[in-house]
Amino acid sequence: MKLGMVGLPNVGKSTLFNALTNAGAESANYPFCTIEPNVGIVSVPDKRLDKLAEMYDPEKFTPATLEFVDIAGLVKGASKGEGLGNKFLADIREVDAVVHVVRCFEDDNIIHVDGSIGAKRDIETINLELIFSDLEILARRLDKDKKLLKGDKGMQKEIDFLERLIAHMEEGNTARSFDFTEEEREMIKSTPLLSNKPVIYAANLSEADFRGDINNNEQYKAIVEIAEAENSMVLPICAQIEAEIADMDKEDKEMFLADLGLEESGLNRIISQGYSLLGLISFLTAGQQEVRAWTITKGTKAPQAAGKIHTDFEKGFIRAVVVAYDDLVACGGMAGAKEKGLVRLEGKDYVMKDGDVVLFCFNV
Repeated sequence: MKLGMVGLPNVGKSTLFNALTNAGAESANYPFCTIEPNVGIVSVPDKRLDKLAEMYDPEKFTPATLEFVDIAGLVKGASKGEGLGNKFLADIREVDAVVHVVRCFEDDNIIHVDGSIGAKRDIETINLELIFSDLEILARRLDKDKKLLKGDKGMQKEIDFLERLIAHMEEGNTARSFDFTEEEREMIKSTPLLSNKPVIYAANLSEADFRGDINNNEQYKAIVEIAEAENSMVLPICAQIEAEIADMDKEDKEMFLADLGLEESGLNRIISQGYSLLGLISFLTAGQQEVRAWTITKGTKAPQAAGKIHTDFEKGFIRAVVVAYDDLVACGGMAGAKEKGLVRLEGKDYVMKDGDVVLFCFNV
């Protein structure tokens, strides 16, 4: 999973990026690396994997990973190449989902690029640049379809759809707020639109507001209203607090979060929302050689899941030996689960479930 972090200057984007990636570095057993200054890879915390590592004492421990990209700053006119606009748009094109950091705090010492805080205005500034870029792409596709119409009258349905989508976006609406039919989603799949990327709005609150009733913050309420209209997610967060706990050891961090009435850090909450937003689940493999988590999309069938491990596993797929994580742990291991008849042999049509512990049988 690759999440791109965007936001206007002085909203707390880089502070949050540094806090989240450093938190990943400090978590026990979870590796962290930096590919380049604006990219951080953190491992996805999974208590199930920790438990399996206790049971099997493996030579290798490999959690699923999440890549954060601190995307280049944006200015108005980015879609026309202003500032670092071209890099900004190219970077967004490469990510699976966007974490849009929006400032919800007042601070006279941190000047807002527009002179005052305004969550709705800030969101619209970035969204409009994405919309302008998308409209150029859609206009070219529409023009191409109209030329093809002369020889293929079946193109009319697609042309009508594109015209409705363009009209919707010309009113300042994102593509993700358009009510696509399943057929229309298939039509647009080959044209990856920036404003159709799934979004988590990270509402960056002051420590006082985060500790208090966040619904009293007018900026936060404005973000919630926008997110509801386009089926996006909102994550209330305090970059200042995340920066404070990034260097804490596990015990101190848990005490600090408990004091705030939270069970998870901002990193874990973003990961959880990202998985939900993108429809992702994890299956697990376990043994003395390695305990590992693998990320797949909901609805993935066993052969394609096997292909995540190695293409030969998918090509020569015979069957999957599957046990639910909870059953495996309750029985103390595979032998106990087999005795109770909880280990299943599944074929090519089996749809993988979150937490499946699997051994794939194949022949190439």
